Formats: sequence, C-alpha cells, structure tokens
Amino acid sequence: MVQIGYTMMTEQRAPRDLVADAVDAERAGFDFSVISDHYFPWLDEQGHAPYAWAVLGAAAQATSKLPLMTYVTCPTFRYHPAVVAQKAATLQLLSEGRFRLGLGSGENLNEHVAGRGWPAVSVRHAMLAEAVEIVRTLFGGGYVTRHGRYFTVDGARLWDLPDRPPPIGVAVSGPASCELAGRLADLVIAVEPDAALIAGFAAHGGAGKPAVGQLPVCWDRDRGTAVRRAHEQFRWFGGGWKVNAELPGTAGFAAASRFVRPEDVAGSVPCGDRVEDFVDAVRPYAEAGFGEVALIQIGGDSQPAFLEWAGGTLLPALREAFPDRREGRT
Repeated sequence: MVQIGYTMMTEQRAPRDLVADAVDAERAGFDFSVISDHYFPWLDEQGHAPYAWAVLGAAAQATSKLPLMTYVTCPTFRYHPAVVAQKAATLQLLSEGRFRLGLGSGENLNEHVAGRGWPAVSVRHAMLAEAVEIVRTLFGGGYVTRHGRYFTVDGARLWDLPDRPPPIGVAVSGPASCELAGRLADLVIAVEPDAALIAGFAAHGGAGKPAVGQLPVCWDRDRGTAVRRAHEQFRWFGGGWKVNAELPGTAGFAAASRFVRPEDVAGSVPCGDRVEDFVDAVRPYAEAGFGEVALIQIGGDSQPAFLEWAGGTLLPALREAFPDRREGRT
C-alpha cells in the first residue's frame, strides 16, 4: 500500500556522505530514494548545498537497485529545460532505468542566483508547463526547435536516449498546480498529506497515477536531543509553500522562524525512537492516497545510525502497518 523512501537531503550533507547514505539506504531496504536540488540550504545551521545531479550520478553507480528521483528540480531559472532533459536522460542510462524526474515551479531561495527575477506564481506555473513540454519533446528523439513564450530551443537533440524515458513528476500545492500536474505529469509530488491534492490531480488526468509524499522525521535514542536538532535545522518547515517559495535567503528563513519553539516543531515532526510515532506520522499520507512516502531524517551526522535503525526496526514496522502491494508504480 505504501512504499517507503529515503531522502538524500543535500542541505545537511556533503557530497560523498550523500552517496554513502544512498548505499546504506539500499542496504537497509528502502524502496526508493529522492534528492533535493538546491543552491542554498534553508538555514545556515544546515550548512550544505552540493550539486544534486553530480551526487545522483555517483549514487547511480554506487547502488544497484535503489530507484532515484529529484525532489524536485526547477527547470525554468537555474536550468534551461533542454539541459534538464539531457541530465535526466543521462541519469536514466547511468541508473539502468531507475530514475524519475521530479519537477516543480521552484523557490526563490535557489533560483534567485540566476538573476532573472522572481515572477508571480501564475507566471512560474506557465513557465513550468512550457518546460515540461520541451523536456517531453526531447525525450521523444530527433531535433527540436521551438520559440515559446518563455524558452527558445534551437536545434536541440538528445544523442544518448534511454529506451524508456524517465517518468516525469510534478510537485503540487494547490488547485492550479494540480491542474498542471494532472495534464502533464506521470506522477504527482507533494509535501503534505492533503487528499484534496490527490483528488485535484486525478480530476485533471492523473487518476490511477502514483502519488509521492515526503515526511520529515528526527530519530535519536534521546528524544530531547532529537527535538533540539529538529528545531535547530527544520523550524522553517512550518511556514508553508506559499511563504517558503518566496524567501530569497537563509536570513529570511531565520527571521520567519524566529518565534518557532522546539515544542512547535516536535508537534509536527516525530522525534525520538518510538516506532509508533513514526507509523502515526505516515498514516495521514496513506489515508490521503499517497502510495509512496519519502522520509527525511533531520540531522546530517545522524544518517548512518538512523539508516541502521530503520533497516532493523522502522521499515519492518511500517510494512506491517501499510502493506506494499506494489500497485500503481510508474
């Protein structure tokens, strides 16, 4: 019913550590892995932001069966969609068919570095739709020339194409993005267990397609340590997408979250080592219709211990609570 994934969170780990974590996640038995594609961390305390695509290439070689996915790449500001198509096709070949391309309309935090401004969300959605169409056209093979409203493609061609192009996922947060995803995506991506998002996706063409959610957790043998770490590194999370997409730097996230208390974070993020708390946190996603949930373990240095615990304790408990029938996977 629910497949459980692991998040390579680039904002809190160095490149080689992220690759090692992917290897450990495969060994632990996670069903898939996703990676954030950021130029900045949300908070200075997180301290990292390596290039996700280089990490993915290394992870594809270091693992043998773990499915990989961007969660998510913005194909409209830092990257031209033709370049995103080339990167995704290459990853699909390197991973031998294990890659899915997760796309979204982006965050100012990461995209401002290209110096192209930050337009209204309606414009960002229109840019994303045009970008997805370009990526799909290039996946189809042959030369592509296109003069669109936002992007020009001049005689582009992907010379190394996989037999099966990467499935495309689109991140959603409201009705407009659900319409876009339902029309253009092979799967839907969200960071909150909102059944309305699944319904909106289904209503616009996404019925029966996979839905992938994401859930932050903070495992530690000592709950107090877990709560403190979650607050230090993840207090920004409660701002919601409409706020988080607009802030341009770590100082903005620090200011926006300055009144968030440790107990506030612990109220929405399972902290400690009680398996029941983690199962209860996944349950709303299952009930909302998500067939896949990627866990984010908060705290870079805690990854090896968390992955060892997850393999022996957490994953068996989650699979018992949410049996995986392996249906609906793209």
